[in-house]
Amino acid sequence: MLNFLNICSKTRKSWVLLIFTVVILELIALYLQHIVLIKPCVLCIYQRCALCGIGIAGLIGTIAPFTPLRFFSIPIWIYSAWKGLLLAKEYTDIQLHPSPFFMCDLFVQFPHWLPLNKWWPSMFDADGDCAEYKWYFLSLEISQWMLIIFANYLIIAILVSLSQIIDLKKWNNK
Repeated sequence: MLNFLNICSKTRKSWVLLIFTVVILELIALYLQHIVLIKPCVLCIYQRCALCGIGIAGLIGTIAPFTPLRFFSIPIWIYSAWKGLLLAKEYTDIQLHPSPFFMCDLFVQFPHWLPLNKWWPSMFDADGDCAEYKWYFLSLEISQWMLIIFANYLIIAILVSLSQIIDLKKWNNK
């Protein structure tokens, strides 16, 4: 399996597939926000940023997947999936174990040099409540789905990373 993942990581199709999944998830989020009128909370916006990080990793990998450039995209992918998983876990905890002492922030806080909520408010501005149940699909809430999605992204990224290490060991032993 790791050999298969190593071969896939050297093709442009697999990196485009990664970008495609991120774009689909972002479009679903925008559909829920602007068409279904579900207000995103701060943790939702931060999870969108984590998805954007995975998309950026996919773009870097797409540029030249057969060169060492993919070695720069895999850590970005792992970091973004890890941060997204932590945010989704926090969001799920807030919803499953509501407490007046355990709440999310009221406003998004981006660095002053990257105010995404000011540059693109329709995508990165939050005005929802994290503790509010918003939408269910197959008996799971959005936060639970995002937990599953980020866990899958992280597992695949780690396996792809391991496949690169095993491939380097084979190359060095020749």
